[in-house]
Amino acid sequence: MQRKINFNAGPARLPLEVLEEAAKAVLEYKDTGMSILELPHRSKEFLDIINESEALVKELCGLSDDYEVLWLQGGGRLQFCMIPMNFLSDRDAAGYIDSGHWSEEALEYAVHYGDVQILESSKETNYDRLPDWPTDIPEQLAYVHITTNNTIFGTQWHNIPGTSSPLIADMSSDIFSRSHDYSKYSLFYAAVQKNLGTPGTALVVVRKDMFKRRARLVPPMLNYGAQAEQHSILNTANVFGVYTSLLMLRWIKAKGINVIERENAQKAKLLYDAIDSSKLFFPHVKVKEHRSLMNVCFTAINPEVEKAFHALCGQHSITGIKGHRSVGGFRASLYNAVSLTDVEFLVRVMKEFEATTKG
Repeated sequence: MQRKINFNAGPARLPLEVLEEAAKAVLEYKDTGMSILELPHRSKEFLDIINESEALVKELCGLSDDYEVLWLQGGGRLQFCMIPMNFLSDRDAAGYIDSGHWSEEALEYAVHYGDVQILESSKETNYDRLPDWPTDIPEQLAYVHITTNNTIFGTQWHNIPGTSSPLIADMSSDIFSRSHDYSKYSLFYAAVQKNLGTPGTALVVVRKDMFKRRARLVPPMLNYGAQAEQHSILNTANVFGVYTSLLMLRWIKAKGINVIERENAQKAKLLYDAIDSSKLFFPHVKVKEHRSLMNVCFTAINPEVEKAFHALCGQHSITGIKGHRSVGGFRASLYNAVSLTDVEFLVRVMKEFEATTKG
């Protein structure tokens, strides 16, 4: 099989060696005589998977045992619900920094459970930049929520100050993509289908003192403390999803966060430089310091050029380059498993297209 050059925003590209290892486990996991798809979620083999994955998350994040690692289902949207359900009572307020589609959706879910204050927003400029970091965050907030990277519009927080209130972060699209101080967060989470695995699983890392902040009585499935007590297997777990994430964690550790960070910066610079120097393509985010290293969003000079470039990408086995349906244009997602060679090829196709196309 000739693999396509995959720039999809999620489900995203996975390393070939991870796919090969997962494929072997589909036929038989270790010497169990069973597929990983058949493996009981309360078996010793799966408990070993859970334990290793938890240890690797803490190691890669530089976190102590003050944090609990959870593997949950329901993706990012369930976390939009669980966070205010657990921590925002109808007597409190939570602060949300609105920097893109997913941060806006997170706060729209939260208003069902308590008072939500929009601390800052860049919605008025169609999220073509990050909002200013709020300078007067109220100290009595139940928590402050941010989205560290915005996949649809292509912005990313590169420097995140601490807060006096618990800081909660959606890191779905840039977790493990760079060196980062994860200890500043009281909770962070990621839908894993971008940098860390396959759809259907969410990683949640929560500091244990947050369990004491329970805002209301919620069923065990929606209770972080209850999930932690049951070691992420309160119900039938997504065994294959967690196992694939474990393979990705091993891959990340073997490659090294510093190497991954350097390569991600190289990939992003190469593509942004090509867009900035182009007469046919224009970046969505004009403020360079706000640009995402994970999702490069750009537009064409007119619909005819856009259509022609889409067609050319298809002819060169480049897929996933189409922008989100809400904004159009193009989006190249440069997650950890996307190679520098992939990006170099895309840039070469762009330059060849520009040399033969009139705007």
